[in-house]
Amino acid sequence: MKEINGFDCDGVLTVGIRPASDDFIITGRSYEEATETYQWLDKHKITNVVYFNCLKFDDKTRKSSGEHKAESIKFLLDNGIKVVNFFEDDEIQKEIIEDQCPWVNVIHVVHDLTEKENVRHTGDEDWNEI
Repeated sequence: MKEINGFDCDGVLTVGIRPASDDFIITGRSYEEATETYQWLDKHKITNVVYFNCLKFDDKTRKSSGEHKAESIKFLLDNGIKVVNFFEDDEIQKEIIEDQCPWVNVIHVVHDLTEKENVRHTGDEDWNEI
């Protein structure tokens, strides 16, 4: 079984923590935010696979984002990819992942640099400054 690390986007990648080439990004960002997310990733030369939340932007919450991340981690495990470490800054989502995926070491990235609630970004801004 292949072992990888998983990374949240906002509050992890946006504060400078970077994945290795085989690692996955599992973001609570809605599929509706894919364009601006890929623009930011391209700007920062990050080319990893990204799993987006299937909920619309206005429907997602911190809790549903955590559930999406846990479901994605379980999906990967069922398909021969074990997430061994997951970098997460949201304590609500951290607890959900730990509860539903006890084999994952969730690394809590603690800071006050980004908003935890639902925030829409454009592709033009540098999210590191939010």
